[in-house]
Amino acid sequence: MNRILRTTFLCAALVAASAPALAQRAQWPTEAPPRPLPSRPVEFPDYKLKTLSNGLQVLAVPQNEQPAVSFRLLIRAGAANDAANKPGVAGFVAGLLDQGTTTRTAEQIANTIESAGGLISVGAGNEVSFVSGAIVKDKVALALELAADLVQRPAFSPAEIQRQKDSAMSGLQVSADDPDFIANALIDRLVFGFHPYGRPGPTTPQQIQQISREDMVAFHRTWFVPNNALLAVVGDLTAEEAFASAEKAFGSWARRDVPTVSFDEPPPPTRRVIVVDRPGAVQTEIRVGQLGIARTHAEYTAVDLMMRILGGEGANRLFGVLRGDRGLTYGASANFRAYKYSGSFIAETDTRSEATGEALRLTIGEIQRLQRELVDPRELRGAQDYMSGSFPLTIETPSAIAMQVLNLLFFGLPLEHLENYREEVDRVSPADVQRVAKQFLFPDRLSIVLVGEASTIIAQLKAIGIENVERIAASDLDLSAASLRKSARD
Repeated sequence: MNRILRTTFLCAALVAASAPALAQRAQWPTEAPPRPLPSRPVEFPDYKLKTLSNGLQVLAVPQNEQPAVSFRLLIRAGAANDAANKPGVAGFVAGLLDQGTTTRTAEQIANTIESAGGLISVGAGNEVSFVSGAIVKDKVALALELAADLVQRPAFSPAEIQRQKDSAMSGLQVSADDPDFIANALIDRLVFGFHPYGRPGPTTPQQIQQISREDMVAFHRTWFVPNNALLAVVGDLTAEEAFASAEKAFGSWARRDVPTVSFDEPPPPTRRVIVVDRPGAVQTEIRVGQLGIARTHAEYTAVDLMMRILGGEGANRLFGVLRGDRGLTYGASANFRAYKYSGSFIAETDTRSEATGEALRLTIGEIQRLQRELVDPRELRGAQDYMSGSFPLTIETPSAIAMQVLNLLFFGLPLEHLENYREEVDRVSPADVQRVAKQFLFPDRLSIVLVGEASTIIAQLKAIGIENVERIAASDLDLSAASLRKSARD
């Protein structure tokens, strides 16, 4: 059977196999839950933007409910900016920011912020690194000066580097025995391939040890510059006071040229089924995913609602079928992660080993149903009500306001988006959900990860029409290899 016919046969088998479950859920209850209370108008606080002479963008959001101020500094660089042969550098750089500067020890940094009654934290994600904190109003100058010291003058002392490496090595040992971690890391790797968004970070002791202090210094020098940063100051300050405080703390930060970021396109969605063998496991971690869309895509809101109907807040068909109807799991969800240049759709659950095939079949069937049928308007309304109703909570605190506006600035989206958010959500129709499902979902090209006892799982996969399966022992898994195997590195 050629590849096209085999794919067609698989799709037909999955549709037919899932038909009984679909029939069971075709009729909605005649008694609907109570309608939510009418939404109240949301007044987004006034904010002002200013770019300092060194290129640092500063956002000021006055809010006078409490005599406190929150701040968050974003650097437009994270794990995706690591060199392909040096995964983990961004994480080490961010983790070491508060572990000593050329003017303060780690202990002095901690004592300075704690004695002022504040807090400060550091970290890195796929696309950003950050320093954030909160402080009482009369200590704002101290907190911002401390943050400026962290981002401009990290010491990267050998002792602190070794301490971070030791911690990372311990983390590797824990992760290697965690089926949930393995499933999540592997599905990202399959969905994004060798694109930076799919890099799992250092996965071996050798990769951790090969990261040098010079690598960290070079990463910091390249990306930690004011014209590659955003600063939000929110709280009991006027905009003029916030800008003056930012200028005093960060004004001497030297501007430098920043390399242009250019990523290759992630690979198109491709069916690949991996069973990570854990003999004796009584449960299977299930992940089903594919490439998604970027945060800046025009269909973002409709796609967000589609994924919430599949497995998110306000709807969650997967939970209804897998938990409510069949009792196969304690939880099931679908996650939509949208980055600057791409994104991912990933459904996840776990079940007892002998039910793996059925749970997988039902999961794929629900993805197909989004394309085949219009969603019930009440189902869509539930997801819309949740999104609209929870929106005020996302701008309830100064730090939450800062995060919302910084996200828009980072992605280059208009700030008016926040003011029009509810209307945009309410405009999405059942036809829109089906349209984007047909446009962006590829049920016949899903990546599938199953972490559990392979001898129990593989026969079940054949029974639902999935034949081409790769079996990898958990001890042999290597996420940095094209073959995904330590013994046959490509």
